[in-house]
This record gives sequence, C-alpha cells and structure tokens, in this order.
Amino acid sequence: MPVFDYDPPERFVAGALGQPGARAFFLQARAEGRLTTVALEKLQVAALAGRLDELLDEVLRRSGGTAHIPALAPNDLTDDGPLETPLDEDFKVGTMALAWDPDTSQVVIEAQEIVDEEDEEAPEPALLRVRISAGAARAFTARALQIVAAGRPPCPLCGQPLDAEGHVCVRLNGYRGGEAAS
Repeated sequence: MPVFDYDPPERFVAGALGQPGARAFFLQARAEGRLTTVALEKLQVAALAGRLDELLDEVLRRSGGTAHIPALAPNDLTDDGPLETPLDEDFKVGTMALAWDPDTSQVVIEAQEIVDEEDEEAPEPALLRVRISAGAARAFTARALQIVAAGRPPCPLCGQPLDAEGHVCVRLNGYRGGEAAS
C-alpha cells in the first residue's frame, strides 16, 4: 500500500477545476518537492470541511477553552492560490478519516483510495495522510467551503442545483423552473 505521508505539508488545499455543474474536485498536499493530488466528490469535500470544524470545536469544548485552536482561520494561513500543476491524479478517494493527536496538537486527515472489494487480487489501497495544525485546519475548511459554495446556485423551491436552462423541479410537479404557468 503506497502511503503519501505529509507531517506537516508545506501546502494542503482543496480545489476544483471546470465549470459549475461539471467540476472535478481534488485535494493536494505538497512538501519537500513532492506533490500528491487525489480526486474526490464535491460532497466529500463538503463533509471533510464540516467534520474538521466539528472536530476542532469539540476539542476546544472538551479542553474548557484552553486548547490552542483558533475560532477562525488565521489570515496568514489563508491560501487562495490555484491547484498546482501538473495535475496528475494519484488516486480517487473512497473513505476518509479524521483524528485529533493530543500529543502534537495536530489534526490527522486520512484519505484512502477507493477499492473494488470484489477483486481479491487488487493491490492494497493507497493512502494520503496529512498532519496539520488547528490553524491550518481552519484555513483548509474556509477554502473548501468557499470552493463548494462556488458551484451552481440552488433552486429556491427544492434546493437542487440549477443549470443554465433551469431544472426539472420536484416541487413544480416536473415542470422546469420558470416554465410553470400561473
């Protein structure tokens, strides 16, 4: 099983390429001349960001406010730069895990390659493991949520993403948004 280990990375970001509605999402980690790029779904990016914030808030709560965890991303850790090129995907993410390491006060993020469980001869799945500070985790979360929100606007009736042509809204009994007669 190849393990791409970054402790800590020089850079760890989520990013997307393409037009809203047809974007591809990635995580990228870089350190010491190495670059690892893994593909994942938009919902996985959103879930990772949400769980990271929840994990940090829980650590802060359990410490009684004594843990060194910023409430917001520190400005000096903000990273709005594009994904690095060449964009060579190392693997597609299946499962992810989060942990708090109290000894180092770091968040541990693991993203494991999606595997075909029916293929008994398949090699062990690859793993991206990243250890980052609480501040870096808040910065990652802020960027990830911004990238997820930059997609297609939601339908005001059903919440599903709108295409340029509208969409078939379940709340309008199958009519396209904007086409329903009054």
